[in-house]
Amino acid sequence: MSSAKSLMFLGTGSDVGKSVLAAAFCRIFKNEGYRVAPFKAQNMALNSFITPQGGEMGRAQVVQAEASGIEPHVDMNPVLLKPTSQMGSQVIVLGRVIGNFSAKDYYEYKKELVPIVRGAFERLCAQNDLIVIEGAGSAVELNLKEHDLVNMAMAEMAGAKCILVGDIDRGGIFAALLGSFSLLEAGERDRIIGFIVNKFRGDPRLFEDGVQILQSRSGVPVFGVVPYFENISLPEEDSVALGRRMANAHTKTAPCAIRIGIVRLPFISNYTDADPFENDPRIDLVYFDRPAQIFGFDAVIIPGSKNTIEDLAAMRKNGMADALCAFHKSGGTVVGLCGGYQMMGSIVRDPLGIESSIDVIPGLGLLDMETEMYPEKITSQVEASVISESLPFPGRREMLSGYEIHMGRSISRGEAKALFRIVRREGKAVDMEDGLAQPDGRAWGTYIHGIFDNDGFRNMFLEDVGRRSGKIVAPVSGSFSFRLWKEEQYDKLAELVRKHVDVARILDILLR
Repeated sequence: MSSAKSLMFLGTGSDVGKSVLAAAFCRIFKNEGYRVAPFKAQNMALNSFITPQGGEMGRAQVVQAEASGIEPHVDMNPVLLKPTSQMGSQVIVLGRVIGNFSAKDYYEYKKELVPIVRGAFERLCAQNDLIVIEGAGSAVELNLKEHDLVNMAMAEMAGAKCILVGDIDRGGIFAALLGSFSLLEAGERDRIIGFIVNKFRGDPRLFEDGVQILQSRSGVPVFGVVPYFENISLPEEDSVALGRRMANAHTKTAPCAIRIGIVRLPFISNYTDADPFENDPRIDLVYFDRPAQIFGFDAVIIPGSKNTIEDLAAMRKNGMADALCAFHKSGGTVVGLCGGYQMMGSIVRDPLGIESSIDVIPGLGLLDMETEMYPEKITSQVEASVISESLPFPGRREMLSGYEIHMGRSISRGEAKALFRIVRREGKAVDMEDGLAQPDGRAWGTYIHGIFDNDGFRNMFLEDVGRRSGKIVAPVSGSFSFRLWKEEQYDKLAELVRKHVDVARILDILLR
C-alpha cells in the first residue's frame, strides 16, 4: 500500500452529515494541492450513477469525487446495496450486479467482500495522497458489529484517523457523541482524533460551554461547530433526504413559474434527475404522493424505480395511476424516466421474478409499448441526439449526455416515435433509438438518466411545457449552467466548513 493518509468520518447515526462533511474535506484538500479521493466500503442508496466504464456506484461518492476534481470510479464505492423490498436488496460489487439478497443471506456473504473492499481501497491509495472515508449510519450498532465492513472495521483496515460527527439539530448531542464514544472499544477510541458538532442553528459561539463539556468528558478535541445551512445544495441519495425535500417544498414567487411535480414512488430511485430543476429560478418543483395534488402542475415526471411493478401496483391501489391518466387527458404533460417510462406503456412483464413476484401488470397506457424484465442489467454512459422529426421537440437536434441503469427492455407497438438517437455508448460509436413520444408530444419517456443536467435540453423541455401551459419561459440571466452551479456549491461548502472547523489542526494530525 502507498503512503496515502486516510481521514474517516464516522457518525452517531444516519443523516448527521457524514457525506456532506466528506465532500467538504475533499474540496478543501483538493484546494490545498493534495491528490484526494473519496471512499465508502458499502453504501445503501436510492440513487446511483454510471461511470464511464459502465460501473454502477452510489451518488454520495460521485459528489465527493466531483468535489475532489476527479472522475468517479467504482473503487470509491466497491459495494452498493439498492433496496428492492423491505427485506432485501440488489447487491452491486465493483459496479456490477451479483444478485438480489435477503439481509440474512447478505450477512453470510459479507466475508467474501472483505478482500474486494481491501483491493479497491489499496488501488485508490496507490494513486492519491489522501483518502477521505465515509462510514455508514451509527459507528456503534453493537448488534451488527460482527458483520461490520464500513465503520470501525474499515477504519482498522485503512489505518484511518477518525472524526466522530454528531447532529445537534435533532437534539441530544451530548448523549449522541459521548455515548457513541464510550461504546467504542479502547483500541477503537484511540482512532478518534476529535468530534465535529454539525447543523447548529444560531451563533456557534453560544455552544462554547458545550464544547468544553464534550472535550473534558471525552479527552478529545472538538474541531468545530458547523452551522445549519440552507443556501448550499448538494445531490442527496436516501429516503431521509427525500422526505426532507417533500417537507420543505415551497412555491416560487414568479407568477409564470413552471410547476413540475415529481411522483413520490415507494421504491423511487435516481431522483437526482430532478436536481437541475430545484435550483432553476423558473421552476417550482414539488414531490407529491397524493393523487389530489396532481392538477396544480404544468408537467408531471414519473421518476426511476427500483421495483417498477410494485410501484405501478401501488399507484393503481392509491389512485395515482388514474390521476396521471386524467391529468394527461386534461392537457398536462407526463414524462417517464427509466422505471417511470416503463410504467407509461401498456404492459410490464416480469416472468422470471427479477424485481417482483407479480409476473405481469397493465401499464398506464400513455405510450403504446410493452416492457419485459431481463436478468442482465444495462449500465452505460451514453451520448444522444434529439430526433428532430419527433414531438415535443420538432426541428431540434440538441446533443445530450446521460446514463442508463435498467433491467427492462421496451418495444414500441404503435404510433409513438423514438425520441432520442444514441450515438455513443461506453465511448463506442453506435446507432440506437431510445425513448418514445406520443404523436402530440404530451407524453414521452426515456431510459436515459441525467437528461435534464444538459442545459440546452432542459431549456427545450421548459419551453415546450411553457408553450402548452400558456407561460413564457424567460432565459435565465447569465444562462444557468448546472455544471458550474455544482462547482460553486462545492466551493461554498468548503469555505463554510473551513471557517468553522480547525482544518489546519486536522491536517497536522493526519500528516504526522
